[in-house]
Amino acid sequence: MSKPFSLFLALRYLRPKRTFLSLITVISILGVTLGIMVLILVISVMTGFEQELRRKVLGFDAHLVAGGEGIVENWAEPAAQIRAVPGVTGVAPFVQGPVLAEFMGRRTAPKIRAIDPQTEKTVTDLQSFMVAGELHLEGNDAVIGSALASLLGIGIGDKITIYSPGNLEEIINQINHLEEGTDKESSAAQLKEMILPMELTVTGIFESGRYLYDSEFILVPLHIGQEIYGLNAGVHGLTIKTVHPYQAAAIRDAINVTLHPPMHIATWMDMNRDLFEAIHMERNVMFFILLFIVIVAAFGIMNTLITVTVQKTREIGILKALGARTGQIIGVFVGQGIVVGIFGTLIGLGTGIWLVQYRNQVSHWLSTVLGIEIFPRSIYQFSEIPAEIVPTDITVICASAFIICTVASIIPAWFAARMDPVKALRYE
Repeated sequence: MSKPFSLFLALRYLRPKRTFLSLITVISILGVTLGIMVLILVISVMTGFEQELRRKVLGFDAHLVAGGEGIVENWAEPAAQIRAVPGVTGVAPFVQGPVLAEFMGRRTAPKIRAIDPQTEKTVTDLQSFMVAGELHLEGNDAVIGSALASLLGIGIGDKITIYSPGNLEEIINQINHLEEGTDKESSAAQLKEMILPMELTVTGIFESGRYLYDSEFILVPLHIGQEIYGLNAGVHGLTIKTVHPYQAAAIRDAINVTLHPPMHIATWMDMNRDLFEAIHMERNVMFFILLFIVIVAAFGIMNTLITVTVQKTREIGILKALGARTGQIIGVFVGQGIVVGIFGTLIGLGTGIWLVQYRNQVSHWLSTVLGIEIFPRSIYQFSEIPAEIVPTDITVICASAFIICTVASIIPAWFAARMDPVKALRYE
């Protein structure tokens, strides 16, 4: 009988005679609701941001990259060894490095990634990133990132001039070796004519969704990269696709057994470790920071129960005098905290999930009606706010909030249960 009795009084104290629901009870519930709603929204958006970033990285980068300390001369042999390893579904050669690019007097220093279009299809899905033109890489063709194309003002069919580091180094060396008394300016002009830059025709524009890729990379045929860097038939490394990106570490270890030094393997997680660790750490920090909203709401619940304890001193004294046990008195006040925690958790859960589902509509309304831009597309490079609801995260958030609300009610409940009925009824 103790549970119905304690619960009856808990609900009675939360719903006084004069009003259907006490104002202070509403404030306590709203505090818990706000904390859970914000936690669910922020954690879901950050999880979605991380997962979307992983998908974009895996779309443009390979699962594994094999390379040596310098040039990989006979790359066909290690490529065949890697293909024979279980779990490997594709291998492709690449050349990658910095260049100087010029178009209509505008200059920048991007990177080129020289690939073999046929074998690259087995490793990455670059075709899915094309937003203009075609992924056509033959002869002197080039495919350029959307941000880089915007920076230089390049369109489909335009020709971009590429200066390799080798060109500049050779010019500098020749100038430094000019004989004394020679007109260096005229000689330098002659050298520039002798060492011609490479002119490439833009056949397509890609947009990966990551500003780093879209602003820094130019895709060219493999022979162009080999020519620019003077590699002959060599390459800088091999890109590898596995059956599953999260099995890349195990497959890396299996490949390392077959390869000979100085060849080594790096996974996509190794190459982007700093980025993902930063996002993961920020997500955990935000969870604990926003959890303080729930803790503040718990103090509101504690304050409510302390107020009720003071107001109901006479009633508590009467209950104790009539033989109410300590556990029953504790149950009354803990029951109030539990009821507030349950209602706050359920309302916060519902509103939080609703906001996650309609986050982009809310963001659009804020930007058009109130002029508040909470997710600038130009900065984050996402067309919409990413979000992903993880059931374990929701469970941890709701369970944490409920436990905090329950614990907050124990302290005033304990003091109420230890109240001396004689002192409580002394002046009655």
